[in-house]
Amino acid sequence: MKYAWPALFFLFFQLTYSQEDSIPSVDRSVSGPPVKKKIIDSTLIPGKEEGNKQITVSDYKIVSFQRDTISLDTTLVMAKEYKYNYLRKDDFELMPFANVGQPYNSLGMDFEKISLYPKIGAVGKHFKYLEMEDVDYYNVPTPMTELMFKTTFEQGQFLDALLTFNTSKRLNFSVAYTGFRSLGKYRFSQAESGIFRFTSNYETKDGRYSLRAHIVAQDFENQENGGISDKEEQFESGDEDFDDRFAIDVFFTDAESKILGKRYFLDQQYKLIKKKKDSTEKKNTSLAIGHQFSYETKYYQFIQTAQNDYFGNTLAGGIINDKSNLKTMLNQVNVDFSNKTLGRLRGVLSIYNYDYFFNSLLITSQGRIENQLKGEEVQIGGDYQNQIGGFKLNASLRYGVVGDLTNTLINANASYTINDDYSFGFTVHSSSAMPNFNYLLYQSDYVNYNWQNTSSFKNVNTNSLQFTFDTRLFGNISAKYTTIGNYTFFAPDPSNATPEQIEANQENAFLKPFQEGNSVNYLKIKYKNEFRLGKFALNNTIMYQNVSQTNQVLNLPEFVTRNTLYFSDDVFKKAMYLQTGVTLKYFTSYNMDAYNPLLGEFYTQNQEELGAFPMLDFFINAKVRQTRIFLKAEHFNTLFTQPNYYSAPNYPYRDFVIRFGLVWNFFS
Repeated sequence: MKYAWPALFFLFFQLTYSQEDSIPSVDRSVSGPPVKKKIIDSTLIPGKEEGNKQITVSDYKIVSFQRDTISLDTTLVMAKEYKYNYLRKDDFELMPFANVGQPYNSLGMDFEKISLYPKIGAVGKHFKYLEMEDVDYYNVPTPMTELMFKTTFEQGQFLDALLTFNTSKRLNFSVAYTGFRSLGKYRFSQAESGIFRFTSNYETKDGRYSLRAHIVAQDFENQENGGISDKEEQFESGDEDFDDRFAIDVFFTDAESKILGKRYFLDQQYKLIKKKKDSTEKKNTSLAIGHQFSYETKYYQFIQTAQNDYFGNTLAGGIINDKSNLKTMLNQVNVDFSNKTLGRLRGVLSIYNYDYFFNSLLITSQGRIENQLKGEEVQIGGDYQNQIGGFKLNASLRYGVVGDLTNTLINANASYTINDDYSFGFTVHSSSAMPNFNYLLYQSDYVNYNWQNTSSFKNVNTNSLQFTFDTRLFGNISAKYTTIGNYTFFAPDPSNATPEQIEANQENAFLKPFQEGNSVNYLKIKYKNEFRLGKFALNNTIMYQNVSQTNQVLNLPEFVTRNTLYFSDDVFKKAMYLQTGVTLKYFTSYNMDAYNPLLGEFYTQNQEELGAFPMLDFFINAKVRQTRIFLKAEHFNTLFTQPNYYSAPNYPYRDFVIRFGLVWNFFS
């Protein structure tokens, strides 16, 4: 973990600052389903006042990239249980691999674009990678620290540490480090990473000028074993000789992958006309100009000490060292007009420079494969926001006017809140953008992993319509219908790979990127609700999916469900708040995507159906003052069921394991 040194800083800081740990207990009961609402944690911070006001946890603010502000929440609810994982977000639509820090297979999909520019690829390696939209900013009345700790799988731990403080009401800094190491239960599956991030935001006393910035450096390293090579005899048979998973044979003992990225980000705004209050004390007109800058370097690398038939023949003998690089720079200027009646209108002009490259040209019998895709994109667009009573409207438009990566994006969302118990909304999305760079150009020491599709591949066209309905009584339901043109995917090349080779797990030697000429239509319906009876509750999330397609290129399970039955109450004279229960997660069998470790990508396969196995977890969660403690017995039903559980073909899901950890907030 290259950036491990910041972790020592956090430990030193905890010894330097005295922390308050006597926050009184509060009522944490939750009624009704998980509807969208503002969370306000009114827990008092003893001995802390700002002016004549007693400071509470809700005074500690978190500001997203989109400038949405939420309050820090130290309560213990079921949503915290679902987010207490490596990603620190609900992974309902994901299927994790056996070890922490490995890829996640997809049980559901969202094809809507945030950015229209292609990424480097290796999507399977980017689930924890922080894009600029993922970085939060803070505003706190006193220094605040958050520590998250969780055990991993053999010889390692996971730690996420954050320190944020305001030197004044207008200037905030934060320093954070996320690091972990886990050996894993299977041979040559070790994973480790380090993510260092520094943020700052500032506003002048008159409120005219504001600035926010961040620096993020992150690296992810994985041993790649290619999965187990004899799953019938050594895994599915239940042979006791292989209960120790380290005894199971794997495809590789000499391969590893790595992602390293660094980014510098700056966003500033100056108000030419500052908002003032009229006689009705309502905000009127303002005009501001802004500038956003981002510079990022990244590379993805796959290293193997010798050729392996799993990927086919090599161009030359020796060490396999594939490395793709991407450098990007974004400059964006905007003009922001706001009026209490007309709403907020923003005009945007952005210039995007990209340089995706390999170290050498390649000349084959089929022709010349370039080593670089480099260019400049100019994009114009606008955003609109307005709220009239309970009606909210948000719209965004982006259009590429200069460059080879011609693209367009339209997003529009309209929502209406009837009251605190009922709301509904509609979202329309339309985008046209090129696929990621590794679909367009790739070079490898393996012969079959060299291609250039810049002249043949077309824009991926995505159109979707979504409806949501939130109710406190009946729960939350959302329905989304998506149509995809030129769907892009990896799959074995049928012109080279024979059915016998695919049956013998040799399809990775013939993997290629493809575009589907026919439209792919995808329907996703998700329902959430929680039923309560006294101190017991049943939390449910159910998803139905249907894919209509000419060729079998997008495979997803028809049903996915997660159901948690739990008990919650104050114990020990209300010194502790306790939650304990059982979670069942299940998805129907389907042709689950396979994983390719050289590309760091999942690919479509239609030979093997996997799934239709239950995953049962028993948990005990507790809150003592501002500390949340988590203990979980994961997948305990493997103690009495047959081993038929996979995260991807040849990659078994994790066995029964007990893990624990905590989340702890300090207020100085």
